[in-house]
Amino acid sequence: MGIFVGKNSKVVVQGITGKQATFHTKVMLEYGTNVVAGVTPGKAGEKVLGQVPVFNTVQDAVDETGANVSVIYVPARFAADSICEGVDAGLDLIVCITEHIPVLDMIRVRRFMQGKNTKLIGPNCPGILTVDECRLGLIPTYIHKKGHVGVVSRSGTLTYEVTYQLTMAGIGQTTAVGIGGDPIKGIDFIEVLDAFNQDDDTLAVMLIGEIGGTAEEEAAAWVKANMKKPVIGFISGRQAPPGKRMGHAGAIISGGKGTAADKIRALNDAGIEVADTVAHMGETAVQVLKKAGLYEQCHTC
Repeated sequence: MGIFVGKNSKVVVQGITGKQATFHTKVMLEYGTNVVAGVTPGKAGEKVLGQVPVFNTVQDAVDETGANVSVIYVPARFAADSICEGVDAGLDLIVCITEHIPVLDMIRVRRFMQGKNTKLIGPNCPGILTVDECRLGLIPTYIHKKGHVGVVSRSGTLTYEVTYQLTMAGIGQTTAVGIGGDPIKGIDFIEVLDAFNQDDDTLAVMLIGEIGGTAEEEAAAWVKANMKKPVIGFISGRQAPPGKRMGHAGAIISGGKGTAADKIRALNDAGIEVADTVAHMGETAVQVLKKAGLYEQCHTC
C-alpha cells in the first residue's frame, strides 16, 4: 500500500510545460501515476503529451479534476509562490523538487503553512515513489521492487543507492521518500517514520541520514519511544572535517553538534543498527531482517 501517495492519488504537475517537467510527466505516466492536470500560467487550454490538460492556476486544476497532490518543477524564484498556491488550493501533499530556493523564501512558506493540512516534501529533494503505484519527482523507477521495506533519506543519491541495494538483495520496498537536505524544508524523518509505523504493508524501515542538524537524533528518540518495527540506519559524512559543508546546505557541523558520531551513537542507543559504509546498507538490512524474523516475508526473489 505504501504511504502518502498511491494509485488513487490525483496528481497536478506545476510548471508542466517546462522541458524537465514534461520529461518527468512522461515518466510518471509510463509508471502508472495518475497525472490529471498541469499548471502553467497563461497556457490554459493546452495539452501536454497529448493528454494532460493545462490550467492557469492550481485552484482551477483542483476544481476541474479533483487533483489532491502536486509535484513542482519550476525555477527557484517562483517555487515558494508555487508551494503557497498549492497550499491555498487545499492539496493534501506537495512535492517540491526545485533547489536553490532562498532560505528567507522557505521561512515565508513555513509560516504560511502553519495551521494548514497540506504536507510538503522538499524542496531540493528527489521526491517520493510508492512502488508500482505512483512516482513524483526524480526517483528512477527501474531500481525498485515491490515489497515491505520503507525508505526515508535526506540524500537523493543515497535514496537511489539504498533502494538499488535492497532490490539486488531481493528485498522489495513499499515507499521511498527523499525528504531533502535543505535547512528549512517540509516534513522530516519523524513524520515519515510515523506514517510507516502505521502502514500495515511496511514491516521495516531504512533511515538514511547525514551530518548537520539534529534531525537524526530527534528521529532516534522518537523511534525509541514509538516505533514498533525494525529500523536500519546509515549516516553519510563520517569523514567530513568540522565546519565543512558536505553537499546539502543543511549538512554542516556547527557548535560541536551534528557530527556523524553523535548521530550514530543516538541511533544505536535507540536500538537501530547502522551500516558501517554505504556499500553495506543492503547487507545490513538483510542481517537485521533475519534477526527480527522478517526476512522470509520481505525477501521476494
